Amino acid sequence: RDMRIRQEILLGIGGVRALEALGIEPEVCHMNEGHTAFLALERIRRLMQREGLNFAEALAAARAGHVFTTHTPVPAGNDYFSPALVEHYFHAYWPQLGLERDSFLALGRRHADDSFEEFCMTVLALKLSNHNNAVSRLHESVSREMWAGLWPEAPRAELPISHVTNGVHAESWISHDLTHLLDNYLGPVWRSRTGDADAWEGVGRIPIEELWRTHERRRERLVAFSRHRLRQQLAHRGASLFEQSGADSILDPQALTIGFARRFATYKRPLLLLSDPARLTRLLNDPDRPVQIIFAGKAHPRDEAGKDMIRQIAHLSRQPQFHKNIVFLEDYDLDVARYMVQGVDVWLNNPRRPLEASGTSGMKAALNGVLNLSILDGWWDEAYEPEIGWAIGQGEQYEDEATQDSIESAALYDLLEKEIVPLFYERKSDRLPHYWVQRMRKAMRELCPRFNTCRMVSEYAKRFYLPAHQHYQHLTVTGFAPARRLADWSARVTRHWGGVRIEAVKASGGAEMHVGDLFTVEAQVRLGALTPEDVSVQLCVGTVNNQGDLVNPALIPMQAEKQDGTVWNYQTASQPCCHSGLHGYTVRMLPRHADLHNPWALGLAQWASS
Repeated sequence: RDMRIRQEILLGIGGVRALEALGIEPEVCHMNEGHTAFLALERIRRLMQREGLNFAEALAAARAGHVFTTHTPVPAGNDYFSPALVEHYFHAYWPQLGLERDSFLALGRRHADDSFEEFCMTVLALKLSNHNNAVSRLHESVSREMWAGLWPEAPRAELPISHVTNGVHAESWISHDLTHLLDNYLGPVWRSRTGDADAWEGVGRIPIEELWRTHERRRERLVAFSRHRLRQQLAHRGASLFEQSGADSILDPQALTIGFARRFATYKRPLLLLSDPARLTRLLNDPDRPVQIIFAGKAHPRDEAGKDMIRQIAHLSRQPQFHKNIVFLEDYDLDVARYMVQGVDVWLNNPRRPLEASGTSGMKAALNGVLNLSILDGWWDEAYEPEIGWAIGQGEQYEDEATQDSIESAALYDLLEKEIVPLFYERKSDRLPHYWVQRMRKAMRELCPRFNTCRMVSEYAKRFYLPAHQHYQHLTVTGFAPARRLADWSARVTRHWGGVRIEAVKASGGAEMHVGDLFTVEAQVRLGALTPEDVSVQLCVGTVNNQGDLVNPALIPMQAEKQDGTVWNYQTASQPCCHSGLHGYTVRMLPRHADLHNPWALGLAQWASS
């Protein structure tokens, strides 16, 4: 932990100071994972020092230019530090922010008043950024569930965490052989328009024979590479020359090849395919339709379970029935990764849903026409279509892990035995797997323009970087006057929020209404020292589920009609009943300011009593 916090101080605070020393003054900073979160504090400190702002004013300005991406749904992947460790390194730093010890530590806590709670880097980044995102559509839902406690009054659907699905850099991962083929049939335009679906339409014109022969060459090179690496591994372990020579006969350049390469962690379940040795023996050693598996990856040095899984695979690969068709390649690196994603036929990924935030190895494989076989998790949850790959299960989640493993391993074997292996070996008179190659072409056409860095960076720029840049510039004009006003307003609203409440709500019409009927809703709202300009009062109306909760309610603004002392009457315009079924409504009030990027940022909300 001590080494970790020093690394993150160097990365976040040192990073900002290094840029300053180089004369680089970014208005927008993207914190990619919580390790960089101290950057936000340093930017606030510099604004206070340079512009004479107090903490709240500097926070309002700096937060406008912060984008934060959270990557991991695994709790252990988010860094926590003890209060004592934070105090050791920051006791001379927080006075520069004008903060006391408890106020500083509260920035990294879900519950600001809990003096025993550890300081979380992800919490710090979420609190100090206007734009927060996960790295896939499913990961957005998981992240909202994980960090909902930071905005306890907000419905899950409105929590300020969106998503930008990851992508990979096409030219770094597509094989040279396939690149030449794409140049011939798509033209060089695909290189500069990687994220344009039209640029990939030409994949459908690549002749089946040419695409298949290109892929076969890559598989042959993967087999040759694997044999060479295995010989090196045997020599490193002191094996005899006779044993080393045996490496030249492992794997079959013509056999269906499955690839599994990633960090070995328990939730990624690398042993799922090996769970039934008898069934696996029949699958791999069919003389007419052989199958082989290449594993690669590393475990964290302190992850004993991950290292044990590698040992189990290595042991299994030495058994006679698997000696030639299960290989584990050691020292996983970019070189190994390229050979594998370019040369296997099927890319296997079977994490325990929903713990795979995104995953990118399957995207790299898809760029090369490799078909994915995966749990519906991470990127594959939004990418999967029956014509471009295979899904293990239908997105179910289980309470019992043993039950989950049993069901999904059986489903994995079924897919291989009944669909994947037969399709691969279904050959026409020209000895080509036409239906398999058609899937390859469709997968490339569908996936390549979507899951690449061109699309990803463009999305970040349009949705986050440019709006953040514009908001930051707006708040910092004329000596940071807008940021100062926003900070003053936030302090005033927070100070007086205890005096506001929704006192009564009533709707026109009865308990039963018909589609097309009109209704209005009125609310008596006590504002105390605040004004209608300070708040947004909204009608929330929608269908009601079995738990009595509103499902995806429509938000309808209510207008202040008249005042009786500090109590205001709010009313909606006439609203039509659009759908049949059980409906419900409520009224809520949130802070409102033209420069407040996120209405939930202050942690303030009032809901009508049920």
